[in-house]
Amino acid sequence: MRTSGSRGTAAPPDPAAAAGAVYLLDKPRGWTSFDVVARVRRATGVRKVGHAGTLDPIATGLLIVCTGPATRRIEAYTGLDKEYEVAMELGARTSSYDTETPVLERRPPEGVTPERIRAVLAGFVGALQQVPPMHSAVKVGGRRLYTLARRGREVERPARPVVVHAIDDVAVDLPAVRFRVRCSKGTYVRSLVNDAGAALGCGAVMTALRRTSIGPYRVADAVTPEAFASAAEHRAAEDA
Repeated sequence: MRTSGSRGTAAPPDPAAAAGAVYLLDKPRGWTSFDVVARVRRATGVRKVGHAGTLDPIATGLLIVCTGPATRRIEAYTGLDKEYEVAMELGARTSSYDTETPVLERRPPEGVTPERIRAVLAGFVGALQQVPPMHSAVKVGGRRLYTLARRGREVERPARPVVVHAIDDVAVDLPAVRFRVRCSKGTYVRSLVNDAGAALGCGAVMTALRRTSIGPYRVADAVTPEAFASAAEHRAAEDA
């Protein structure tokens, strides 16, 4: 993975970024959200940079990044509904609900039909009380859950209200399943996958996640961090 925290020297501050700008970035798999922020910070020369909604390293897709005074508007973006393309594999279970941690149990999805899968997924549409995964940034008792999870601890997590607006485009090629989900702020798609696997009786893990939209903002209009940095370098060269 190519990260962006310490290589190279910072560019002179870009006037537009310093005045406050909002950028749409397409986060690559294997990058953290902070990697993307660090790349924007270095490319623009602006120190105050933040993002509107973390994506796990396994995930790809739309990340809204704000600079300078625009960081004050981050909460307005984080509160918007999200849309994701999801891939999951039936017959396995992990502590992180995805492929980032070892498989704890395997149970072949014998007798699970495409019709049953669609019915189970449809049952998650609507208002839910969702328990966040241990491998998440949610705080319980003032401590991040992922910190406790890395130490092998599991604690009770209060369920949180979320809304799943729609699950559609379900494609089944057992043990693989793909679907699209539109949901509210705070929804953990990994938890949705884990809960669906439990309901099916065979377990499930998320194998891929791509955020395709945040409110009206689409990943089709985003650029990769590398393309963003290249464009910033080109602008700086023209202004020199």
